[in-house]
Amino acid sequence: MSTPRRVSESVVVSASPDAVFALLADPRRHAEFDGSGTVRTAVSGPDRLALGATFGMDMRWGLPYRIRNTVVEFEENRRIGWRHFGRHIWRYELEPIPGGTRVTETFDYGPSPAAGLLETLKAPQRNLRSIHATLARLGTIFGTPAAQS
Repeated sequence: MSTPRRVSESVVVSASPDAVFALLADPRRHAEFDGSGTVRTAVSGPDRLALGATFGMDMRWGLPYRIRNTVVEFEENRRIGWRHFGRHIWRYELEPIPGGTRVTETFDYGPSPAAGLLETLKAPQRNLRSIHATLARLGTIFGTPAAQS
């Protein structure tokens, strides 16, 4: 699904929202589910994220670099989102459904002052591919209901 300056997709996993949220809220585990291939390791931050928490990550996109993120959206077991200096948001929304959780990941680049540049660089399309890969990883980690497999 895509809307202006936002790309997003969903997957259903065979786990409760609190189990999925526990993974998402632990910055030291982000590389486990990252489908972009850019996240390496957490280098700073709390063991568990909360609204306003900051955390640093070792990244690699061509060359290694470090990025500092801030949690800007947080609803326990339902929603978590973070951003860095570019102001675009990576958001995860969790919806309990029979047999599991619908996980929706969104790359929301509307808040970024460089949104036009991101479009020129095809960041939304690249991030949508990464979202698909991330959701596939979450499906592998938590399993998917038979109808979703």
